[in-house]
Parts: sequence; C-alpha cells; structure tokens
Amino acid sequence: MLFALALPVWSAELSYQLRVDGLACPYCAYGIEKKIKALQGVANESVEIRLNEGIVLFEADTETAIDEATLKQLVTDAGFTLRGVKTQSVEPPYE
Repeated sequence: MLFALALPVWSAELSYQLRVDGLACPYCAYGIEKKIKALQGVANESVEIRLNEGIVLFEADTETAIDEATLKQLVTDAGFTLRGVKTQSVEPPYE
C-alpha cells in the first residue's frame, strides 16, 4: 500500500512598504489598491493603505519579486508620486 501525506508548502514572501505623495482620499486609495492587487504574486489580502501616513503595504511571493521601477510606474500611472520603497523578507509560519 502507498500512503500519501499532503503537507502545506509555504514559500517566503517579501513585505513592501511604499511612501506615496498625494494619497489622501478613499477613492484614491481604491485606485492604487486595485493596481497593486493586479500585480502577479501579490497576496491580495495583504494590501493595506494608510491614508493619513501616505503608506501602502503589501506582500508578494519571492518568486515574482517586484522591482522599484515597476512600482514607480504603477504609482505614477495612478496619479501619485513614489517617494520611497522598503522591502523586507517575511518567513512563513511553522505549524
């Protein structure tokens, strides 16, 4: 007999923090959120926008790392100015 055991496979992710000028209203936030969620590899549930701080947070898998030029173009196309990008590795939880 052959028994198969399915174990969850976790991959590391990158956490992104964008500093964005001009991000002031919920409608603006929705536009940029929609564009970020459309990027390949982005965990849709991870997108968080802090209007008062002008910060956009999200996570994406490391296999489809998103470069700063892509993020700058996305933010510019949405009508805003990208002031900075920080990335940090996020390790998956152990169960």
